[in-house]
Amino acid sequence: MTTVLLIRHGRTTANTSGILAGRSSGVGLDEVGEKQAVAAGQRIAPVPLRALVSSPLRRCRQTAQALQTARTDGLNTTIEQGLIECGYGDWTGRSLKDLSKEKLWRTVQQQPSAVRFPGGESMVEMASRAVGSVRNWDQRLTDQFGDDAVWAAVSHGDVIKAILADALGLHLDGFQRIMVDPASISVIRYTSTRPYVVTMNSTSAELSTMFAQPAPKSKRARRTKASDDAPVGGGLGAADAVT
Repeated sequence: MTTVLLIRHGRTTANTSGILAGRSSGVGLDEVGEKQAVAAGQRIAPVPLRALVSSPLRRCRQTAQALQTARTDGLNTTIEQGLIECGYGDWTGRSLKDLSKEKLWRTVQQQPSAVRFPGGESMVEMASRAVGSVRNWDQRLTDQFGDDAVWAAVSHGDVIKAILADALGLHLDGFQRIMVDPASISVIRYTSTRPYVVTMNSTSAELSTMFAQPAPKSKRARRTKASDDAPVGGGLGAADAVT
């Protein structure tokens, strides 16, 4: 189907102060976060995106704006509610130091599939709607542009971790093993047989070469559909997997 770039928002004031921002509307990027977003935009500016979608929260919209500003193709940002931060309910706005003393904290760390935040969302619900959102966008863009379509989604740490866990075939209880840093980029290629996780938590590696246009194919080659099978023995590398 398509290839998606999952981009976490840049660093925020809540990140540096140790506060669980959740769905708080006023949390924005700090000075470092703004620079991180600009750098991420420059990294993916050469990538031929078909869509740029974002969580509705301010920190993600600011990051998406930086990605949009770096481009020359006039691509606009579409707000996607399915990518919003997990609904932490009564935990929203509290310090992580205090939350770590709560009985539920250990369950969040060890068995997130059993967690429902007081007054909020369960982690299973968060993962289901986030993965569903990505899958829906994949299908929409595949139908419109074909299997080679590439798009970007700006979201939040736990949301992106849940999407990556699904792509890796991990149970949700294993998603705390995944790291997603501010303004990091993770790449998943979806096919008819399985997702391929091309890269995770990338904050500096060159990405544009992954999406370089291949040399023109012969008529015979154009009639041959690219295989969705995994390359036995390792293949030629990530760039070969996404072109």
